[in-house]
Amino acid sequence: MKKLKYVLGALSLVLTLNAQKMSDSNTYKKAVFASGCYWGTEYYLQQADGVIETTVGYAGGNVKNPSYRQVTTGTTGHAESVEVVYDPSKTDYETLARLFFETHDPTQVNRQGPDIGTQYRSAIFYANEEQKAIAEKLVKILEDKGLDVATEITALEEFFPEEKDYHHDYYKKTGGTPYCHAYKQRF
Repeated sequence: MKKLKYVLGALSLVLTLNAQKMSDSNTYKKAVFASGCYWGTEYYLQQADGVIETTVGYAGGNVKNPSYRQVTTGTTGHAESVEVVYDPSKTDYETLARLFFETHDPTQVNRQGPDIGTQYRSAIFYANEEQKAIAEKLVKILEDKGLDVATEITALEEFFPEEKDYHHDYYKKTGGTPYCHAYKQRF
């Protein structure tokens, strides 16, 4: 009987902890950014305080569940993108969007560094009107500073995770650093 009470007590604790974890995850928010090769975009965003996880993939195109090979042709309309899950009690969308603008050149059209093509464009895929307003405000600030911002601000229709594990957490796995992304204070 003592063993049964112990097992039931332990089970109750596990269920409580899992319920708490699920409750916490319901408060997380998402953002989707594209700024050239998704490896570099992910590298900077996953280091930001409050970021829970990042996923590389594709947004903004016209093909359902595109493959890496399809996207690299530049014919699907997708941009290499990063979905960011963050804890709004530790960071906010504007902080992440500012980091996005400060870790790539938002004035380049359809490229970042040596990567050229529409799949490497600078874009913010907003999930709601609040995200759109923040993105537009930041673009205005940069334009007022003299930058000719090429970043697209587009409603997120769907985000498709990259199908190959090789591409996820690339710089964490390889120990490298981005070849076409660098931090530059802009705000």
